[in-house]
Amino acid sequence: MSRLRIGIIGCGGMAGAHVSRFDGLEDRLSVTAAVDIDVERAEAVAARFPGAVAASDYRDVLDDIDAALIVLPHHLHHPVTLGCLDAGKHVLLEKPMANTEQECLDIIDAAERADRTLMIAYCMRFDPCVVRMKELLDANEYGDCFQLSIWTEQLTQREPDSWMCRAGTLGGGQLFSHGCHYIDLLLWFMGEPTTGIHLGTNLGTPWMEKEGTSNVTMGFEGGAMGYHFGTWGARGTRLRYSFHAHCTEGMLELRHSSPEFDGERLIFHREGTEEIVHAAENVKSTRTEMAHFLDCVETGAEPLTNARDSLAGLRVIWRMYDAEERGVLADLRGLTVQR
Repeated sequence: MSRLRIGIIGCGGMAGAHVSRFDGLEDRLSVTAAVDIDVERAEAVAARFPGAVAASDYRDVLDDIDAALIVLPHHLHHPVTLGCLDAGKHVLLEKPMANTEQECLDIIDAAERADRTLMIAYCMRFDPCVVRMKELLDANEYGDCFQLSIWTEQLTQREPDSWMCRAGTLGGGQLFSHGCHYIDLLLWFMGEPTTGIHLGTNLGTPWMEKEGTSNVTMGFEGGAMGYHFGTWGARGTRLRYSFHAHCTEGMLELRHSSPEFDGERLIFHREGTEEIVHAAENVKSTRTEMAHFLDCVETGAEPLTNARDSLAGLRVIWRMYDAEERGVLADLRGLTVQR
């Protein structure tokens, strides 16, 4: 079987993180192009892959690729993804899909017309402890889950004129850009949402035009609740990245790397005791995500993180943004959610 030829479109700050996703997959793919408006950055990435070409315009490499990994500022997702799909290329698109609902629908329609794989890069769905946590909760291993809380604490600071700080180019604030990972997970874990509220602030993150810190509370069918706290202003942290699933027989905690250990631990707590039920070292969820994308391209299967389900999470965010502006509780009923 011939290897899939992949082009990396966007070689900025995230490119280094994405390069490692190809490790161990050399028999299934080859990176044949790197593209960035700053051609020196494209050349630096292309140099890591023998034979890869560098360019400043993605249209110049369309004949050299079968698929594109698009890692661009959010406001460029729509035009570049449409260009790749219309040229018959498969696309793995960094989250969030696009900055408006209509742009997302345009992208979905283009993928369907071209009959090409379109996958959104929600890599947390491929994290081994996240996957195991969902399996345990789906099996009611610890009773019914009635509250799932997700914390993400980090410092992400850019110059105020960066695209990451401006609402028009980022698509919103911290919730839209980074919190979309965790809204996606809340829907994946908990099912159909009913109500929600978002409160955000740029106090502590004055470089952000919209919120740099978010608090989200959502209600779900059956009475369960979900919570997400995220900040780009953390000058210190204890929880780092942490999930707590409160169940009727105890609490399941997903704890990411800490001074005590590298990797991840899934820990069950009950009445003052704790038990490690799953552990993962050297987590490479983007590599697993990449392998899934290749599987979907080869078989025609629908990606786990497909575009229509990914749009559902963005609709939840947009609905809560709108309700926040109006000072009301968001009605989240009737939105299509992950299967």
